[in-house]
Amino acid sequence: MKTLLIVYHSMTGGTEQLAHAAARGAQSEAGVHVRLLTAPQAGPDDVLAADAYLFACPENLAAIAGLMKDFFDRCYYPVLGRIEGRPYATLICAGSDGSNAARQIERIATGWRLKPAAPPLIVCTHAQTPEAILAPKRIPPEELQRTEELGAALAAGVAMGVF
Repeated sequence: MKTLLIVYHSMTGGTEQLAHAAARGAQSEAGVHVRLLTAPQAGPDDVLAADAYLFACPENLAAIAGLMKDFFDRCYYPVLGRIEGRPYATLICAGSDGSNAARQIERIATGWRLKPAAPPLIVCTHAQTPEAILAPKRIPPEELQRTEELGAALAAGVAMGVF
């Protein structure tokens, strides 16, 4: 059985909703075990044990969230040279843009020699004031559906050996 590792960080609940939606979609595919871990929980052994990855985080100050960066910092060198060619996808929850966080994850994944399975999925919450940025998020159903479909597609590709 193949394993899809979903690693995420969420401060206001938006990214957590996206990660859980992707996991639901992925779990609908036979032949794939889904592991959903927060960034502080995940480590090099989890990365090595997986066949595919989905990285999900908010964009904070035009960058990946600090705890997600910590995950990559802790895992990068211990797995370097040992996971080449594995597929990955990215989920970003952003107030306005999200593209810089997606680029940062892409650069890390390029260093690991991972293969992108899909373009980054960026969900924009349009939170622009300090109050809106810090408020708990509620992701619209259509965005959760897109995320669930990404999880299902990634899992199906892994199960069929497409990636």
